[in-house]
Amino acid sequence: MTELHRSAAAPPVRHVHLGLGNFFRAHQAWYSAHSATGWGIAAFTGRASDRSRAIVDTLRSQDGLYTLVTRGSDGDRFEVVGSIARAHTADDGPAWLGYLSDPQVQVVTTTVTEAGYLRAADGGLDVSRPEVVADLAALRREPSASVSTAPGLLVAGLAARRRAGAGPLTVVPCDNLPANGAAVARVVGDLAERVDPALAAWIASHVAFATTMVDRITPEATDADRADVEASTGVRDRATVVTEPFTEWVISGDFAAGQPDWQDAGATFTTDVAPFEERKLWLLNGGHSLLAYAGSLRGHVTVADAMRDETCRGWLREWWDVALRHLSLPADQNAAYVAALTERFANSRMRHRLDQIAWDGSQKLPIRVLPVLRRERAVGQLPGAATRTLAAWVCHLRGAGATVTDVRSAELLPLASGPLPDAVRRVVEVLDPEIAADGPLVDAVATQAGELVRG
Repeated sequence: MTELHRSAAAPPVRHVHLGLGNFFRAHQAWYSAHSATGWGIAAFTGRASDRSRAIVDTLRSQDGLYTLVTRGSDGDRFEVVGSIARAHTADDGPAWLGYLSDPQVQVVTTTVTEAGYLRAADGGLDVSRPEVVADLAALRREPSASVSTAPGLLVAGLAARRRAGAGPLTVVPCDNLPANGAAVARVVGDLAERVDPALAAWIASHVAFATTMVDRITPEATDADRADVEASTGVRDRATVVTEPFTEWVISGDFAAGQPDWQDAGATFTTDVAPFEERKLWLLNGGHSLLAYAGSLRGHVTVADAMRDETCRGWLREWWDVALRHLSLPADQNAAYVAALTERFANSRMRHRLDQIAWDGSQKLPIRVLPVLRRERAVGQLPGAATRTLAAWVCHLRGAGATVTDVRSAELLPLASGPLPDAVRRVVEVLDPEIAADGPLVDAVATQAGELVRG
């Protein structure tokens, strides 16, 4: 049995990425591997943990190479992806600052999840968070100090770039945040302004923030997946990534410097990401959240399991019908997207776990579900399809279905206890006080939650 190793030198590092997870390796790294520009990526984990150190050690032992298994309903396709030139943990500060100080590096992409940007309710940086307070104090003492948050790393790296005179740079966030370029620009600007107003001004004039929509279902690889790779290819690969055939990347905004030719692999450059973003967030991500909470209440483990349940499929179709009323892309395109989603969700060979999708609902529901609910209420409607995901999430927080993993769990779990109507109002208020003040809506959520638990 052979090991993965390069037969030639790794591509030169022109691109830095923060968030070295499976999705990045199935998406941005794959697009870069299929780009004619041949830019190498220096990839950093989003946090420093035993698990992240293990994947960095594995990738280093394999010269940054890994097998991407594209799992269709009719079989698997195996591809070795070679765009990662270097791998580092998030606490490798000298390497991070060194790359950002290099004028040859012209793009930074990020996949740190919605929670990783540490945004407050108003969209700005949550300066009350202890980790933000710690990073701010460290950067004020020493601009090259060790920091731990995504905003802190970006500000430290951009400060190093400014000191080095390395020129303009583009930040390309790739998480499921509406207008993610502007969202990340704001938290970075907020932190930079508190560190050094001159640094904030330099960032505003030298750093571009592109906006993107990303889409590719990427479940955790299992030991069985790694064994399949070995049996099928004759290569032992401990960094295997499994994904689906479908992939989409829509990008808007001007780049401050160079950019990879991601369009070679099918990325779309457009003037307005918002219509694509809303469709994906509401139909795919919103549908996933519905199945994660309501499906796990009914005992299902994966998305495909839930899709075999007639009740879950009916709930999903009802949600899609409501969300479709508020999309601006052509109806025929939306219908094709829904048809593709139905096939993707039902692919039983993709074991996309509902408990993984259920993570950080407090960060996801405000952008996946609440926009549609607000639009329905604005026209005097209160369909059960629009409130069911909230109801199932409340049940989830009360201990039913998937285990709770949420960045705000210490705050939410006590609020979710006690009599159901009061718990619903308290929990929903964390997401949106205005919605929590809507008595009929809260009553509807509480009624549905009771019905879901009774089953």
